[in-house]
Amino acid sequence: MKRHIYLEDIPLDQAQEVFQTALQAADQWRPLTAETIPLQEANGRITAAAVYAKLSSPHYHASAMDGYALRAQDSVGALETSPLQLTLIDKNESPAGVMRPTVAVNTGHPLPAWANAVVMIEHTQPVTLADGKPGLEIRAALPPWQHVRPMGEDMVATELVLPANHKLRPVDLGALGGSGHATVDVYRQPRVIIIPTGSELVDAGLAAKQPPQPGQIIEYNSLVLAAQVQDWGGIPLRWPIVPDEFEAIKTAVSQAAQNADLILLNAGSSAGSEDYTAHVVEALGQLLVHGVAARPGHPVILGIIQQSAISGQQPAVPIIGVPGYPVSAALTGEIFVEPLLAQWQGRAAYAAPTLEGNLTRKVMSHTGDDDFVRVSVGKVGDKVMVTPISRGAGVITSLVRADGILRIPRFSEGQDAGDKVTVHLYRTPAEIARTLVAIGSHDLTLDLLAQFLAERQDGLRLMSANVGSLGGLVALRRGEAHLAGSHLLDPASGIYNDSYVRRYLPGQEIVLVTLVGREQGLIVPSGNPKGLANWQDIARADVQFVNRQRGAGTRVLLDYELERQGVKAEQVKGYAREEYTHLAVAAAVASGMADVGLGIRAAARALDLDFVPLAHEQYDLVIPQAQYESGFLDPLLDLLGDEGFRTAVAALPGYDITPMGNIRHLQ
Repeated sequence: MKRHIYLEDIPLDQAQEVFQTALQAADQWRPLTAETIPLQEANGRITAAAVYAKLSSPHYHASAMDGYALRAQDSVGALETSPLQLTLIDKNESPAGVMRPTVAVNTGHPLPAWANAVVMIEHTQPVTLADGKPGLEIRAALPPWQHVRPMGEDMVATELVLPANHKLRPVDLGALGGSGHATVDVYRQPRVIIIPTGSELVDAGLAAKQPPQPGQIIEYNSLVLAAQVQDWGGIPLRWPIVPDEFEAIKTAVSQAAQNADLILLNAGSSAGSEDYTAHVVEALGQLLVHGVAARPGHPVILGIIQQSAISGQQPAVPIIGVPGYPVSAALTGEIFVEPLLAQWQGRAAYAAPTLEGNLTRKVMSHTGDDDFVRVSVGKVGDKVMVTPISRGAGVITSLVRADGILRIPRFSEGQDAGDKVTVHLYRTPAEIARTLVAIGSHDLTLDLLAQFLAERQDGLRLMSANVGSLGGLVALRRGEAHLAGSHLLDPASGIYNDSYVRRYLPGQEIVLVTLVGREQGLIVPSGNPKGLANWQDIARADVQFVNRQRGAGTRVLLDYELERQGVKAEQVKGYAREEYTHLAVAAAVASGMADVGLGIRAAARALDLDFVPLAHEQYDLVIPQAQYESGFLDPLLDLLGDEGFRTAVAALPGYDITPMGNIRHLQ
C-alpha cells in the first residue's frame, strides 16, 4: 500500500459543513428512532415526543394537613371570643341532618364530597356537645378550600407535562409517574463502536500486569473516547486492538458497520506508511475530509461507509478517523463526536460556560489553523489569570490539569501577554474562584499540598505551574499568582531567596514561609555506572548532562557551583538541554537520553535511580503580605502544622521538615 497524502487541509468550519452535508444526503442527520422504556431507566434520556398527563394530579380533592374536614360556610362567625362547635362524625356517616358536621382527615386523605375546607388539628379543641356526642370547637372562620389540594392542582389530565427533545431529569420522572405514565418514548441511544489500531499498542489491562517494552504504547484513547460517548448519551463499544494491516482494519470496519451508528477508528489517520484509515474509508465508502486546519487534531478523517458495498441492507454509517495522539483524540471527540450525538438525540450541542481573563504569557499560533490551547485559570484579587500549559498533542495530563480551552482562530498569529481572552471552561466559575494559584519552582510537596487540600477543604484546590523560581517571582510582580515556590541561592550571602525577592519585588511587603529543606545532587542511573561523585564530573567529556530551564533554582545552584569550580558552561555536554521539573530530569536519565542531571533525591527514587548528594537547600513559599493577610491561603498554611501532612512530606526521600512553617517578613 503506497503512502497516502492529505487530500486537503481544510478549515474546521468547512470540514464540519462537508460532514453535515454528507450526513443529510445519507439521511443520517435526523434524531434516531424512538423506543419506549420504563421510567426507572429514563434518567438523562431525551423525549422523542411530547408527553401529556393521563391523570390529574392529585386526581381527587386531598387534605393538605392533619385535621378535620368541614364545610367552610359552617365556620362563619367563629371568633376567638365566640367559638363555634362542630359535630364530629365518622367518615362513612352521612352529614344529612347533622348540625355543622366535621370528620377527621390526615394529610393526603380524600375529602368527603360534602366538605370543602380543612381546619388544622392544632386549631381545634375537643368538646362534648349538649347531646353528649363528641364535637370540636373552632375559634376562626375558614375560607373555602383552606388546607386543601384540589383535584388537578399539580396537573390536569390532557395537560402537557414535557415537550419533545427534553433531557429527562429526576424530577421529570416524578412528574411522568404522577400523571399516570409508567413508560416514556425516548430517542434511541447512538451505538458508537471504537476501534483502536496499531501494531505497537498494548492493552491497558495487560500493561498494568506486565510493563510494556520500549516501542510499545499503552492503548488508552479508547477508554477516553468511550467515556466521552457515555457522557454524551451514547452507547460505547470498545473493540480489541487491530494491527496496522489494511485488510485487518478493513474487515474490522466492515463488521462494525453492521451494528454501529458511528465508527471511531483511532490512529492511522495521518500520512505515514502504516496509516491506513483513509484507504479503508475509500475502499468501503466515501472519504470526505482528510486533514483539518485545527491543532491539536490536524489529521482528522471524516467519511461515510456505504453499507451497499457491504450488505446492501443497512443505512450508511459515518466514520471518523481519530488521530492517535491522546490530546488530539480527546479534542476530536469534543469537536466532531459530541455535536453529532447531540443531533441524533434531538438536543442542542453542548456549549461550555465561558470566562474572560488576562493571558499571562504570549501564545504563538499557526496562522492557518484554529488553535485549541489548554489553559489553567485562577482568580487573583479581582483579576482572572489565564496561563497556557503544555501544548504537546501527546500530553494527556495537560487536559487533566486544564481548566479550559482558549480558542485562537485561524489567520491569527496568537495572543500577547496581558490580552483579554475568553476561555471555554472545563470547570465552573465557582471552582475557579476557589483555586489557589502557585507559580514558580517545581517541588513534590506541592502535589501533597494539593492532595491534602482536596481531602480536607471542600471545593478548595491548588493549581501549580512550573516555570522556575525566578518565573514565580515575576508572576507575583505581575499579580498573576497568590504565591510562588522559590529556592534561589544568593552566592554572596549563602541565604536563600531574600535578595532575589528584594530585587524582583521591590517595595512590596513579602512573607517568606519555609516549606521544606531538601537535598540536591546528581541523579544518575542505577549503580552510577560512570562513577560520578562531584560537580567537576558533570563536565567530563564522556558525560551527557540534562539541565533545568533558565530561572530555575536548581539552574542557579548549578551555575554557582560551576563558577566556584572554575568550570565553564560550554564544557558541559547537554548544558543547553532543558527540562522543567525534577521528575522530567529523572525521566531523561532513566530513558538513557542523559547520563546525569541535577535534581532532588525524591525524583531519583521515584524512577529507581541512584543519587549523589551535593547540597542542602531551603524551599520557601513567597507570599505577598496582602495575600497572606487575606485569609484565602489560611487552609494551605494550616497544613504546614498538620501532623498527617508533615508525616507524608517526611516520608519523601531527601526532605527535611524541621524548618517547615518558619516565617520571615521582608519589606
